[in-house]
Amino acid sequence: MRISSDPEARLERALLSLEGLSVGDGFGERFFAAEHAPLIATRTPPPGPWPTTDDTAMALGVVEVLARHGSIVRDELARVFGERYRSEPWRGYGSGAHRILQAIADGVQWTSAASLVFGGVGSLGNGAAMRAPPLGAWFADDPGRLVDEARASAEVTHLHPEGQAGAIAVAVAAAWAVHARGGSRDGHALLAAAAEHTPPGETRQGIVRALSVPFDADVRSAAEELGNGSGAIAPDTVPFALWCAARHLDDFECAMWSCVEAGGDVDTLCAIVGGIVAPFVGLEGIPWAWRDRREPLAVPTR
Repeated sequence: MRISSDPEARLERALLSLEGLSVGDGFGERFFAAEHAPLIATRTPPPGPWPTTDDTAMALGVVEVLARHGSIVRDELARVFGERYRSEPWRGYGSGAHRILQAIADGVQWTSAASLVFGGVGSLGNGAAMRAPPLGAWFADDPGRLVDEARASAEVTHLHPEGQAGAIAVAVAAAWAVHARGGSRDGHALLAAAAEHTPPGETRQGIVRALSVPFDADVRSAAEELGNGSGAIAPDTVPFALWCAARHLDDFECAMWSCVEAGGDVDTLCAIVGGIVAPFVGLEGIPWAWRDRREPLAVPTR
């Protein structure tokens, strides 16, 4: 299938991925509330509204910059992140993100702010990965640029190579889903593509391990093997998220339920997986009732 490089087509793809990401984010976030845990057994969606978190806020920032510039301009992305953080710091940002984004909002250059955590080596958290699916959908027509753009989108807040590797892996998976729509449902091919393009390191090793985990395996067992995001770092989040997306490429609802069954950083798992599966299933594949429960989004335009 030919993938258009027209800016409007790119934006449409990114917004579809963003829709899946944000619905997943809001859905997953509800399961941090203890009273909603019993709903998993009966697969009953929690009542609305479903507020979104920093996952969606930062993905919106990525799409905003892409819509305006057609590529990741790191200084601009840092400015957008800082503004969004300053206006809504309560969105669920992690402690490292608070420190980095507060510094950026206060006027510190991102090149300095991003080194404020992890002893100066930068964050290897899963935050760059969680906002990467719309970027992968945007650049699905240009695989030669995809990896560089994903790395650029990550390094504004994630100087550590593993943080950047998580963003690259997720972006590649989302681009693969765009190409596969209406065709192959071979989840192993998605994992293989992500592993091929992800730089060497723990995140890539986890994706390679995911290739050997059967898709009919128990979800909790797979999460024990690959990680469920409990550590909120890319190596313990991205491999399972990609495995879950690959397992449920054609079923958005099942993908989301598998994420919450795994536990851990469920809003981020659901955001990543939703952002990858949405380009494959299309808008019609995301339940309208779920979209209606997610809080309204002010989506970027060109």
